[in-house]
Parts: sequence; structure tokens; C-alpha cells
Amino acid sequence: MQKVNKPEIKSEIIVGLDIGTTKICAIVGARNEYGKMEVMGMGKAESLGVTRGVVSNIEKTVEAIRKAIKEAEDESGIDIRVVNVGIAGQHIQSQQHRNMITRQSMDDEISQADIDKLVDMMHRIPQQPGYDIIHVLPQEFIVDNEVGIKDPIGMSGIRLEANFHIITGHVTAANNLYKCVRKAGLEVDELILEPLASSDAVLSEEEKEAGVVLVDIGGGTTDIAIFQDGIIRHTAVIPFGGNIITEDIKEGCTVLRQQAELLKIRFGSALASETSDNEIVSIPGLRGREPKEISVRNLANIIQARIEEIIELVHYEIKASGYEKKLIAGIVLTGGGAQLKNLRPLVEYLTGMDVRIGTPNEHLARGDNDIKSPMYATGIGLVLKGLNRQQRKAAAEAAKGKGKAKDGRPDTGKRAGGGFLDRIIQMGKEWIEDPELKDSKDFK
Repeated sequence: MQKVNKPEIKSEIIVGLDIGTTKICAIVGARNEYGKMEVMGMGKAESLGVTRGVVSNIEKTVEAIRKAIKEAEDESGIDIRVVNVGIAGQHIQSQQHRNMITRQSMDDEISQADIDKLVDMMHRIPQQPGYDIIHVLPQEFIVDNEVGIKDPIGMSGIRLEANFHIITGHVTAANNLYKCVRKAGLEVDELILEPLASSDAVLSEEEKEAGVVLVDIGGGTTDIAIFQDGIIRHTAVIPFGGNIITEDIKEGCTVLRQQAELLKIRFGSALASETSDNEIVSIPGLRGREPKEISVRNLANIIQARIEEIIELVHYEIKASGYEKKLIAGIVLTGGGAQLKNLRPLVEYLTGMDVRIGTPNEHLARGDNDIKSPMYATGIGLVLKGLNRQQRKAAAEAAKGKGKAKDGRPDTGKRAGGGFLDRIIQMGKEWIEDPELKDSKDFK
């Protein structure tokens, strides 16, 4: 991969850590003088301790994180200590809420502090036991009954209301994720929902404005994010991905799992009608046994049946969001599963919507084309989230005439009432120092 010359870097360096079901990937990036993201290094390792987006074996996950980070450090020449981590899994839930504040004076303009106050209040909304808030995303603001305002800063008004999209997750799943990162010798800068990260990498602002569905097909889960009028409208996580297709092939063709994965990648198709009737693949048999012959048409039938099930669940979420008729830009497929042959025409047929394959090319500088694959969309998006947050903070500090924080690192953007990652950090530090505290502390 191309090395980056130091004079070209125009931002601090951000590291994204994508802890997926099939792979763990660390990407080191920074913004260059042209505003593009330079990938300075990448490392990846097979993920053996994650099931459907949730950590199931801490030690195996820690080992894989260390391997991926080591590769990224060797390639970039950077000592990695802080990372942005993606979170997914079927425990992720989304809600819609509205809140309001009454300001003291109409003469004073609405400021970022007023919006922060609203967000802080939303972070304090009680959740069901075992769940806490990951993201509070403002959608639309209402100033003195004037609706449809996207950015109220600078306006005058007494009553400030907002609609919020709130994303919650299971505390135990997030804590295990954080614990793995800590045991690998790293600190978490921000915990980011994976479909939100992927959307930054593969969606354009025009698509978000027109209305679009992002479908990120990973190994263990399929993540969905719906945007309309430039605003996040709906998020969901379906607990099926590429791995369940591999299991179907393993059972249907009676082959080893590794052979099933290779069959899917090399000869798989989402449309059985596009395959030849007489095409046969020969698979080496087990010791002392004859090779096994697999029909490519039968292989495609197995894959198509499962893909149709996944897309039906995606289509249900689109209908449930209430925005099915407003999504002009259609569907954007990304993730490792988006590389399956003939997937796009099948999705178009099943949903009746325009479909394209999303790659992170637009945001990346020239360099190794391997990183521009859909399978790295989440990792690239995690870095972009960090770079964009850093850029917003720098602009706010410039406006206020303030410098950087004492430690020289950008603000993580946590609110006083956020609690989710802050509490995990506090508890995680105690658990790392004294594991016996785990049973004696109540994570509240």
C-alpha cells in the first residue's frame, strides 16, 4: 500500500477498528491537502470470537485485535493507542423521541449550547433494563412552532423543540466489546454504530437528500440505515449475513465449511437462472474418498433462497420505516456480501427499487485499490467519522478562539448525560485492574 508523505497530511491521524463476524480490520487514515482520506496502513485478522456482531469469546477476539493492530502499525509506522470502534448486533434498537426547552431570552440567538442541552436531556431518558443509549441523532428542529428546521443555530426564539432518532444497545455486549479493546492495550475514542459509519463511506449527500437505503451485508449481520431529506430516519440490524449462506451451502452440498466458503466466493451466484445447467465443480474428497461433484446451478439455488429471505427482511424494514415511497435514490448495497455475483439484479427484482453497489472510492485518495472494496466500507467509515468530528471541533474552536485540549487530542463529543461509553470506560478500567470487582459492581 502506498505510503503517505508527511507534508500531505492536514489532520490528526484516526484509527478505525471494525470488529466483525468474519474479520477484524484496523485502518489508519488522515485527511490530505485535497480533503481526501489517505490510508496510511491497514491490518486484518480472522475473527474467531465474534458471533453475529457480538463478542462470544473475549480471548480469541483480543488475539485477533492485536494481530490486526500490529499489521496496521507495521505498515503505517504509527504507534496505535486510540481507536474508533464499530458496534452492531441484533441487540441494537432504535426509537423516535421529541423534546423541548424554553429559553430565557428571545434576544439571544440559539447556540450550540442549547442543542447540547436538548441532547443531554435525551440521554437521560430511561431505557429497559440492560440497555443504554449509544447515539442521540437530532432530525428536525422546531423553533416557536416553525417546523422543518435542520439547523436552528443563529435563529431567535423562546421554545426550541427537536425530533430525535435514538439508538440503544445492550450494555453487556458493548462492555464486552470495550473490554476486548482494553485488553489489547488500546483506548476507545468513540463507539459508533456500524451502519452509520458505512453510510459516511459509501453514500453521497445527494443520495441522503433524495432518500436512500444503505444495506451493509456483513458476515454475521445485515445492517440497515435509511436517510431522507438528509436526515437519518430508521436503523435496524438483521441477524443474518454471509455466514448463514455458507452454512446453507455446507449442509446442502455436504462439504466442509472452508470448501463451502470457497464455493460461494468463486462460483456462487444470487440468480440461479443466470448459471449453466451443465457446469460442474469438482471438490477434493476427504482422505481415501472420491472427489465430490457440485452443480453450479444447485449451488446458486441454495444461495438465492437465503438471499431472498434476507432481502425480504430488509424490504420489511423499509416498509416499517414509512419512507418506502420517498426513497428516490433506491438501495445501496455494501459490505462483503455485496460482492456476490448477480446480487444487484435480484434485489432490484424483489424490491422494485434502483440498486447500486457502494464502495468507499469517493472519499479515498489514490492508492491501493484493495481498500476500495465494499468489505472495507465500515472500517473506512469509522475513520471518516473521526475525521469529520475532528473537523467540526476545529471549526468550533476557531470560532470561539480556543485551542486544542490539553492532551492535544480532539474532543470525543461525549455529552455530560451520555453515560453509555463513559460508564463502560469507568467500569472497564476497574475490571481491568481488579477482575473480582465485576461481580460486585452494578453497571448503572
